[in-house]
Amino acid sequence: MDKSPDAFRTISEAADELDLPQHVLRFWETRFSTIKPLKRGGGRRYYRPEDVLLLKGIRHLLYDQGFTIKGVQRILKDQGIRAVIAIGDGRSLDSLPPPSPADEEFETESADLPEVAPKVRHVDPEDSPRPVSRSGLNASDREKLSNVLRDLLDAKRLLERAREG
Repeated sequence: MDKSPDAFRTISEAADELDLPQHVLRFWETRFSTIKPLKRGGGRRYYRPEDVLLLKGIRHLLYDQGFTIKGVQRILKDQGIRAVIAIGDGRSLDSLPPPSPADEEFETESADLPEVAPKVRHVDPEDSPRPVSRSGLNASDREKLSNVLRDLLDAKRLLERAREG
């Protein structure tokens, strides 16, 4: 007996429908914050119809179009969930209109993300970053590393002398 198109899918049903292993869906949850299946007792995942459509779009972009995970993340950020769903339905990325404010509302609702206030951290002026060189190290760190290198070279010379006799 087939489920209604509006019915939620277990991870095994979603994986079968997408022709993917279940572990891939779990991995994608870690890489795409927009994939948020409902989780019930024991951690069972239930995918809404919109989740499955989104997964189809992600699958199409990754496997058929050759995008990287970062590329798909960029499309989700720039074009929105609706664009990725549309791509999964066979429409091209070029044929899609630019994202609208309504798309942003849809993304928040479909992902069931709680509103989170940004964390504000007090920065002590003593802890403020110092100028960094092209190597990625500030002057103080370079000096410390130079001292360690000198100590290591001195230790190497002592070992060589000890071995010689």
